[in-house]
Amino acid sequence: MIHETLPDIQAMSKIAHILYIFVLSAIVLFVFITISYIGYSYYSLGIEDRFFHPGHLNLKPSGVWGHGFGIIGSLLMIIGVAFYMARKRFRVFNRVGILKHWLEFHIFLCSLGPILVLFHTSFKFGGLVAISFWSMVAVFVSGIIGRFIYIQIPRTIEGRELSLNEVRELKSGIGDNIQKLVSLDAESYNVIVESTKKKVELYHKNFLVRYIRKYSDDRRTLLNVKKVLRRNKITKPQQKQVLDLVKSDISLNRRIERLVIMQNLFKYWHVAHLPFALVMLIIMIIHVTVTIVFGYRWIF
Repeated sequence: MIHETLPDIQAMSKIAHILYIFVLSAIVLFVFITISYIGYSYYSLGIEDRFFHPGHLNLKPSGVWGHGFGIIGSLLMIIGVAFYMARKRFRVFNRVGILKHWLEFHIFLCSLGPILVLFHTSFKFGGLVAISFWSMVAVFVSGIIGRFIYIQIPRTIEGRELSLNEVRELKSGIGDNIQKLVSLDAESYNVIVESTKKKVELYHKNFLVRYIRKYSDDRRTLLNVKKVLRRNKITKPQQKQVLDLVKSDISLNRRIERLVIMQNLFKYWHVAHLPFALVMLIIMIIHVTVTIVFGYRWIF
């Protein structure tokens, strides 16, 4: 009974996660489109002409809206970084949610924050603040790149990075699994098993050539497996199960192949990402301090 309900629970969990990502993305998109629509007539004007726009007092960097965008955007970024770092670094938070979901929320806050800060500047950059702004842009762009590298590294459901040995242990005997699913003659069985083995001689030192050859080889493998299954008159549901096994094995082979590369890239990525984040944070603190010293206030 437990085994029967498990797939339903997993399906619901996947649906909930998709909904979670959709809501976060929709919020970012909604905020960007709404502010752009409301402020387009102001932001599209030249600096000298904005003074005569009816929304100038609200939308200028020191205005009620403009100033608010800066404060809220900065707080969102600080909260996004602080909470995610706390979840990663302190053991007391290890059991609070899944790290992957925390990362996604971190990305959400650190995407929405820069958008609000962008509107706070009213697209006018200069002086020390310009360094902070472009550092923020660098952090944002490198964050997207880092997310791509992150998802290439196999992890547990809690988000812990798997070692190369742990990934290899995930490779169960595909032949045994196929034998449990379908009845095949010895020749057909050997064709499927052999076709899933890594053909190193096909590949190349050049990354692009290697990727193209590997992709073509994997597509050819799937076509061969389909032909074998059809020749043995295997039912479509069973064909799908076997193909899913083969695809999973191919995907795991790809991950093993690029694991070390991605782990090294992730280390280099930190070297670029963290300094920009620190520069942005330091200049942001200086900017806020100077603003307060010169008497600028928001709604309080």
